[in-house]
Amino acid sequence: MSEHYPRIRLYSTVGGERRSLYIRESMSITFYMRHSHQEVVHEVMRSLDAYRRAIEPQVLGWYADPYSGDWEELDDKGWAYLQGEMLELPATQLWLRESSGETTGYDVLYRGRLLDARDEGETSVLSFILPTEYLEAHGPGHVRELALKLAAELPFTSGHGGLCFNFPESVLGTTEAIRDFSFRYPGLDIPGVHFDSLSIGTRVKGVHWLNFLGQPVLGELGGAEGLRARLHSPGTTVQELDGERAVVTLGQWPEAGDTEQGHTLPEYRELAHVLEPWLYLDRGGWSGFSDEDVRRWERRFLD
Repeated sequence: MSEHYPRIRLYSTVGGERRSLYIRESMSITFYMRHSHQEVVHEVMRSLDAYRRAIEPQVLGWYADPYSGDWEELDDKGWAYLQGEMLELPATQLWLRESSGETTGYDVLYRGRLLDARDEGETSVLSFILPTEYLEAHGPGHVRELALKLAAELPFTSGHGGLCFNFPESVLGTTEAIRDFSFRYPGLDIPGVHFDSLSIGTRVKGVHWLNFLGQPVLGELGGAEGLRARLHSPGTTVQELDGERAVVTLGQWPEAGDTEQGHTLPEYRELAHVLEPWLYLDRGGWSGFSDEDVRRWERRFLD
C-alpha cells in the first residue's frame, strides 16, 4: 500500500474459486469535448499515439469490437480496421485494453458522438487509464507531464487526472463491491465515461488531483488569475494553458484520503466549493448505491 492511496485488488470468483482481477485502483486521465467525433478525430488519434508511446513496452493488445462487443486481437490488421472506422464514421466508440481477461490498468475508452446543437448535455469523451504501478515507477511529475501532453492535442471543455476505481463499466453490478471503499477513500473517482458523456455538457466532473478547465467555466471564474485568487491551500497551483484554459494541480501526488483516519483532503474540498456552481451532480444510480448514497458520494467534498 502506498502512503498516498490504498492497494485495491478485487477478483471475480466462479464456484468459490478466485479467477481474474476485475477491480483495482488506477489513474484516469479523461477529457470531455463539446465537439462531434469528426471534428476531433485527428486530435484524438494524435493523443492516442502519445499515450501508446508513453506506456511502452506495455501495449494495448485487445479491442472490443464496436458492433459485437467481442474481444479481438489488436494486431496490425485490427489497428487498420479501427483507424478506418474512426476516419469514416460520423460517430464511434473505442475500448482498448492490455488484456482481454483482466483489469491490468492500461485502458483507453473513447465515445465520439454526433452532437445535436439542441442537446447541451452530450459530449465526446476520451479517457486514458494507467495502473498505479506506472505512477510509482515514473513519479507524479512524469504522469502530470503526460496528462498535459495528452491535453495539448484536444479541444477539451473540461477534464481531469487522478486516482480512480478501474473496472469494466459495461459489467452490471460491479459498483456494489466498491461502495464502502468509495466512502472511505474520497480521492478515488468512480468513472462512468459512457453515461457521464450523455449529460455532462460544459460542467465539471468532480474534483481530482489534476483539474482541466476550459470555456465557459474558466471564463466565468475570472480566468486563471481569478481562479488562483480563490485558492489558498499549500501545494495547489493554477497553470495557464493555450486556448484560454488552465489546469489546477492539488499537491505533488494524487491522494485517496482516508476518512477513517481523518484524512479528508482539505485542498480538494476548497476547490470543490469554488467550483460548486459548475459541478456535474446529477448522474444516475449505481448498483449497490441507494439514491441517497449517490448524492452523498457526489457531495463528499462539499458537505
